[in-house]
Amino acid sequence: MAAFTHYHHHHHHHLPNAELRRLFHRLTIASSLSILCFSLVYLLTGCCQSGVVENSDIRPPTPWFLTPLKLYERNGTGASGEASLGEGAVTDHAGLEANISGKEWTASRRLPHALIIGVKKGGTRALLEFLRLHPDIRALGSEPHFFDRHYARGLDWYRSMMPKALDGQIVMEKTPRYFVTVETPARVHAMSQDVKLIVVVRDPVTRAISDYTQIISKTPDIPSFKNLAFKNRTTGQIDAQWSPLWIGLYAQHLERWLAWFPRSQFHLVSGERLISDPAGEVGKVQDFLGLQRIITDKHFYFNKTKGFPCLKKPEGSSKPHCLGKTKGRTHASIDPELIQTLRDFYRPHNQRFYQMAAQDFGWQ
Repeated sequence: MAAFTHYHHHHHHHLPNAELRRLFHRLTIASSLSILCFSLVYLLTGCCQSGVVENSDIRPPTPWFLTPLKLYERNGTGASGEASLGEGAVTDHAGLEANISGKEWTASRRLPHALIIGVKKGGTRALLEFLRLHPDIRALGSEPHFFDRHYARGLDWYRSMMPKALDGQIVMEKTPRYFVTVETPARVHAMSQDVKLIVVVRDPVTRAISDYTQIISKTPDIPSFKNLAFKNRTTGQIDAQWSPLWIGLYAQHLERWLAWFPRSQFHLVSGERLISDPAGEVGKVQDFLGLQRIITDKHFYFNKTKGFPCLKKPEGSSKPHCLGKTKGRTHASIDPELIQTLRDFYRPHNQRFYQMAAQDFGWQ
């Protein structure tokens, strides 16, 4: 009996401690294993991912628990041969499904929400490069020419061209030919009735000379500007069908677009002000796109040699970024008398355009 009470007493005191120890031991092993499993899963998904994402996306994704609540991505590199601003610093959170505050953060390819539709030699490349600094803009670097040249390839092909974007990010591309191509407005409307349309316009006379300058850089043996600008030199009749002059008939082109979209879906950017006050013009574009004004004057400096603004130290690079060698070319010299003739020719067209745009661009 004494032995029994002794045993009972002993049992009563020591077993719970041993069980607690054992339980603690098990818990430690279990938690270590779960951490190990989690790490393995993360490593594996990370490795698989780097094989899946595009070449520019070399880094493994950031695990969701290390990322701020809003997953910002830098912009993709352009296939246009021009250095993209976030060069070599692209992170695609492809398939990274982190359920933060009940929202899935998954990057996917989507059709564009906004298009820079024109105009050629107006400053579209500069605008696109400036906008790509915004963390909520995902822009395609090259010009896809979908609505004018490759429409037969279909919307799925077009979507596959787009950079991956997260919810809330704006996908965009620029193809300046869209503004002047007859079939384009209807095709864009068929894709989306709510798409936002941006047109960079510039004094049509300087735009035409810039256009001609680009043409002779590629085909040096073409006739002079004067020969091409006139249908008839004797009567002084301007050839409005010649592409460099025809593109500058902005009212005519905008009218075609307004048959499909309300004026409120267009934003007109002054090519001249994009040079003299880049932050101001880009600020208005950010407002139009419903974005916070993140790109401000602290992002720009003026390059006196090129004669236009460049970006200060883009992300992931220690050197400032200016547009390529083809930008800021010295214009072909044109007879001042011909320039006056062209100014007179464009005056009524410009006046009509100012009325449609409800703004005076101040072209002489």
